[in-house]
Amino acid sequence: MAAPIIESPGLDLSWLNIDEGWGARATPGRKGLTLEDLNVLTYGNVPPEAGVALMRMRGAQADPRSPRHRRQYRSKADVWSESAMLLYEEAVQRQWSSAVDIPWELVKDIPDDLELAMCTLCTFLTQVEFIAGDLPGRFMGEVHPDQFETQLFLGTQLMDESRHEDVFRKRALVNGGGLMEAGTGASGLLTADDFTEMTARLHLVGEGFVQTIFRMGELISTNDAEKRIYRLAAQDESRHLAFGVTHLKYLVETEPDRKEELHHYLDIQEGALGQSQGSLSTNPATSEALAILAGGGIEHLDEGMQKVMIMRKKQINEYMHRLEVIGLGDRRERMAPNMKIFLED
Repeated sequence: MAAPIIESPGLDLSWLNIDEGWGARATPGRKGLTLEDLNVLTYGNVPPEAGVALMRMRGAQADPRSPRHRRQYRSKADVWSESAMLLYEEAVQRQWSSAVDIPWELVKDIPDDLELAMCTLCTFLTQVEFIAGDLPGRFMGEVHPDQFETQLFLGTQLMDESRHEDVFRKRALVNGGGLMEAGTGASGLLTADDFTEMTARLHLVGEGFVQTIFRMGELISTNDAEKRIYRLAAQDESRHLAFGVTHLKYLVETEPDRKEELHHYLDIQEGALGQSQGSLSTNPATSEALAILAGGGIEHLDEGMQKVMIMRKKQINEYMHRLEVIGLGDRRERMAPNMKIFLED
């Protein structure tokens, strides 16, 4: 009996016909092979207007069978930041662990008023950092692959904020205290439904104000473990803040007609901060806890409150400086009154 004839399937070798992109050779630099090193030939060309919303990375040829994404930003100005590549590389190199990189054994017993104050502050920060991770996560899938660097950076921010939520929860529970009463925190941020609105309200305002608290936290810490927590968290927060500033700066430079839109977002966020006296928290215990820690105990509350007011002034003036860098220096005249009173000439 003759063996059955097996027909060979037809071959399609059209993928061997490459028109462009072939011959790319990325060369590692002193920091290794970075995203910027990959921008050779045409791979670094980020179009001002993205193509059809297909799930293919910039530089790859689109498959006509690819499903279309339901919603992705097409304009580069909507999501782009010139620093996204650099900030992503820094983030992946500076990841740290709350489990092993904090010397928890250095957390010792302290007076009850200081422990209660630190636990209250940490309760507030766990809540704020949860929101700061939840909000960018909602927009990751809406970044077009032509601007994938932004999506990669947002992924590192989610990891950073998760670690912050984790480390402040650990500090609240490690020394005989615990989580305290929580206000609503910065939950108003969750109403943002546009990428640029999110960046203006979260990165520019929220992250900047929290960074100042982290810097103050290092000064008011009661041990070296807490100092390291606040120092590392501030390091992470600086990246988030830099992303927001460079995104909004790019937006203002390329689409200056959207300035009033940005002012509207800032009106919303400044109004919320004005109601909470600039602390990002609707719970007055947060400011009181900061004052007790800054003064070194409840008996020095007045002195501590003066230091908190210095922190407020620093928050507002650093915020104003960022606005000037972006190109929104005219914000000085329309800033919320409860914030404007802290501005220096």
